[in-house]
This record gives sequence, C-alpha cells and structure tokens, in this order.
Amino acid sequence: MRSPVIVCSVAVFALSAVGMMPASIAQTYPAKPVRMIVPFAPGGPNDTLARFVAQKLTDTWGQTVVIENRGGAGGTVGMEVAARQPPDGYTLAMGGSSNLAVAPGLYEKLPYDPVEDFTPIINVAAGAYALAVNPSVPAKNVKELVTVARTKAGYLSYGSSGAGSMSSLAAELFKSMSKSDVVHVPYKGTAPALMDVVTGQIEIMFADLGLAQTHAATGRLRLLGVSTPKRSAAAPSIPPIGEALPGYDVSPWFGLVGPAGVPKDIVGRLNAAAAAALRSADSAHRVKVLAFDAIADTPEHFAATIRSDIAKYSRIIRSAGIRVEQ
Repeated sequence: MRSPVIVCSVAVFALSAVGMMPASIAQTYPAKPVRMIVPFAPGGPNDTLARFVAQKLTDTWGQTVVIENRGGAGGTVGMEVAARQPPDGYTLAMGGSSNLAVAPGLYEKLPYDPVEDFTPIINVAAGAYALAVNPSVPAKNVKELVTVARTKAGYLSYGSSGAGSMSSLAAELFKSMSKSDVVHVPYKGTAPALMDVVTGQIEIMFADLGLAQTHAATGRLRLLGVSTPKRSAAAPSIPPIGEALPGYDVSPWFGLVGPAGVPKDIVGRLNAAAAAALRSADSAHRVKVLAFDAIADTPEHFAATIRSDIAKYSRIIRSAGIRVEQ
C-alpha cells in the first residue's frame, strides 16, 4: 500500500505540472507554422492587411504564417471555419467589423457567436468611409448636403455594395441622424456603385476612403466628410461627418482573433508581436497607403469594441428594417 504522503506528493506534482503547461507552451510558441484565415477573396483590404501582418510575424518568429483565403457569405464562411479549430494559437483569423459586428444583427441564423466563439487578440487597423457626391450635387459640405436632403425628399439617391453592407449602414445612419430621405440603390459591389456616382447615375455613396480619393483627385467626385470620429491620417484635410452630425461614427476595422479558449499567455505573445510590428515605421506607411489607421490595442479593448459595435449596428439594422437571407 502506498504511503498517503507519497500519493499526496504525486498529486500535488501533477497539479503543478498542469498549472505550468500554458506558460511552457507559450514559451515555445510558435513551434510550427501558423495558419491565418482570411474570410474574403484575395486582393481586398482584409487580405492585404492580413498578408502584411503575416509577413511581419513570420519575420519576428522565424515560423511561417500561412494565409488561407476562405471567402463566402460576407465573410461568415471563413469565420465559421476559424471558430471550429483547436484553440492552440495555430489557427487565427483576420476578422472584420462586417463579420464580427454587423453579421449578428443581419443574419437570423449566424453559424457562430462573435463574442462566445472567438478569442480577441488585437484590433489591427481601422478605415473610414468617405461621403462622396457627384460634383453636380449642390453641396460643398455635410451641412449643405443635409439641407438638400431634407428640403428635396427623394431627390438624392445613394449607392452601396448591397443591403446590409457597411457602406449601406453608413448611409442609413446618416439618414437617421440627419432626418432626411435618401433613396437606396444597391449594387453587387463597391466599384460599380461608385462609378455610377462618378457618371451621375446616382448622387451619393459612402465609399472606401482610398478608392474615393482616387476619383476625387481627378475632380470626378467631391468628398464631403469621413465616417470616423476623428480625421483620418490618410486624408487629414477631410472633416469628420460628426462635426455636422455629432455622434456619427462608422469605423470599419480588421482584427486578429482565434477560436474561443486560446490560452492567455499565447494571446499575450500574439498581441505583443503584432503590436510591435504595427508600430514600426514601415508599417505605419504601409497602413496609411491603404487609407487605414493602425490601432494595435489590447485584447480587452478589442473585445469591448466588438461588443459595442454589435449593439450599434444591430440598432441601425433594426431601424432601417434591413433583412438579408444567408
């Protein structure tokens, strides 16, 4: 019969070893290649940022971070795949406000819970939409546009990349806060919608800042404001819409998440490595070229952003009566 003291000592050692496992795992992490799921097709801002961060992490760790594009259903297909992976830090996803904050209010049956099924790691960068109008619109600033929209009901129409898209929600929030009537004309993508603003088929669009700037530089669009609370580093001369409509804020973001349950030590290691990469001089330039602003916040702050944006966009969706079949 074993001595109770020996049995007790073995039990204590076992418990101590279990308690030490996360720290030891974190010290050796990553010991093999890391997969980063991008829930969109190659070439978009989400994909571009993900590849940039992946390369920076690869350089830092000496372990390859492999990009895997899994597009479909507004980014929800790839996010579902990411949510179902082991929470060991070897599968990450470059989520975004569309699939983590907008989707819960947009789809009746979302195959994942953005809060319960993911571990927030770091908010990488936030962009802005530009309130772009055709030069024929008799408004040189947001206040003048509000006046036109209020006094000429149904005169203005706005394009978007589809009902429930971030660009449409930016416009719906503008309509609600300005108490104006602007007609929605949905398109199957940002490019065709913006081109119709350029040609005068429709008058307004809340478009990706970088894309809108390209047309504004040639005089084919007039940019009245940005959708973020503060001026964007990528377009410091354009005032926030919130200066005319206090409280207006639509800030699309992209951030790294893992499946629920990633050990805190690994989350901390990931956050520190990504934050250091984003604070480098070449990163700041690269992000600015994409018309984004680097965020590089804490996991806790990123988690709070996800929760608050879910509530905000759900209110906009309900108010506008938007329904989308998944």
